[in-house]
Amino acid sequence: MKRLFIVLAAAVLLAASGYFWKYHASPRSTANVSASAGAPKGAPGGKGPAGGMPVKVGKVATATIREEVNAVGTLLASESVMIRPERDGRIAAIHFAEGALVRAGEKLVSLDTAEIEAQLAAADSELTLNRSRLERAEELRARKFISAQALDDAREAVNQSTARRAEVKARLDKSAVIAPFEGVAGLRQVSPGAYVKAGQDIARLEGIGTLKLDFRVPEVYAGRIRAGQELAVRLDAWPGESFRGEVYAIEPAVDEATRTMLVRARVPNPAARLKPGMFSRVVLALATREAALVVPEQALVPKGDARYVYRLADGRAVLTKIETGLRRPGEVEVRGGLAAGDTIIIDGQLRLQDGAPVAVLPEKPAAAATR
Repeated sequence: MKRLFIVLAAAVLLAASGYFWKYHASPRSTANVSASAGAPKGAPGGKGPAGGMPVKVGKVATATIREEVNAVGTLLASESVMIRPERDGRIAAIHFAEGALVRAGEKLVSLDTAEIEAQLAAADSELTLNRSRLERAEELRARKFISAQALDDAREAVNQSTARRAEVKARLDKSAVIAPFEGVAGLRQVSPGAYVKAGQDIARLEGIGTLKLDFRVPEVYAGRIRAGQELAVRLDAWPGESFRGEVYAIEPAVDEATRTMLVRARVPNPAARLKPGMFSRVVLALATREAALVVPEQALVPKGDARYVYRLADGRAVLTKIETGLRRPGEVEVRGGLAAGDTIIIDGQLRLQDGAPVAVLPEKPAAAATR
C-alpha cells in the first residue's frame, strides 16, 4: 500500500513538471527558434538582407509619347458629279467605259446633232446675207440714197442674225458632255440610241485619286486640332494596313446636339484601293513629345488627388510627389518630380513609409534557353 502511494505521487509530480515546461518555459527561446526556423531570409513580411523592407526597383526611362484621339469617319470622293446632258436629244455615242479612268476634258457622251447642224447652217446663211445688205446700205447712205433709219435697220438685222447663230452654236456645243475633272466613271444607266431629257442621269464620275475623309471629334479638342496634322486611317476592307492622311479643313461651328465638330482630311489613294463611302477608323495625332519620362504604372502611390512614387536615395525610400501625363498600357508619363535615370520602387512600396530603410531584391536571372 505504501509503495502504491509512492508510485502515484511520482506520477503526479511528473505530470506537473510537463505542464510547467509546456506552458511556462522561456517564450524568448521558443520565439527565437520559431523565427529562425519559419522566417526565411528576405521573405515578405520580414526584414531584408540589410535590415530593410525588401523591395524591387526600376529606372525612370525615356520614350516618345504621342497624344492621340480616336474617331470614326467616312471616305468621300474628292470631287463627285452625276453625268447629265444639258439638252434633250438622242444619244449618238458613249465614249467612256464603266469603271475606267477618265481624264479632265475628255468627251463622255455625244448627242445626235443633225438637226442642230442644219439650223446652224441656216443661221450662217442668214448672217451672211444680212452682212451683205448692211454693206450695200452703208454705200447707199453715203450717197444719200437711203435714210439713216434704213441703215439702222440693216445693222439691227445683222445683230439679230449674229445672236441667232450664237444660240444655235451653244446648243450644238451642249450636244457633247465633257468630263469636268479626272476621275473614274461609274455604271451607266442608258445605252447608245436612247432618247434622253435634259438633266437625266447617265452615270456618276468620281474623283478618287485623293479622297476626302470626314470625321467628328469632341469639342474639348477644338483648341488642339489644326490644318496639317497627320492621321492614320484603318479600314475593315484592308485589315492590318494603315493609310496616312492630313487634316486640311475644320468646320467653324460645333454641332449643338452632339457637341462635336466636323473635321475633313485628305487621304492619298494612288492605287485606287480606297472607295468613297467606306467606314474608317481614325487615329489623329494631337502632339508628339520626344524623350518624355515614363515609369511603370504599378509604381504609383495615390494619395487623394495627388500621385506619388517612392524614390530610392541612400538606401531609403523617399516619398516623391509627381505630375502625371499621358497613360499607356503599363506605363505613365511623368511631367514633373523625377529625372531620367532616377531609381524608383516598383514593388513593395505599399508597405513603406517615407524615409524607411529598404533592401533591394536582386532581379531573377533570365531562364536558360532549352534545346
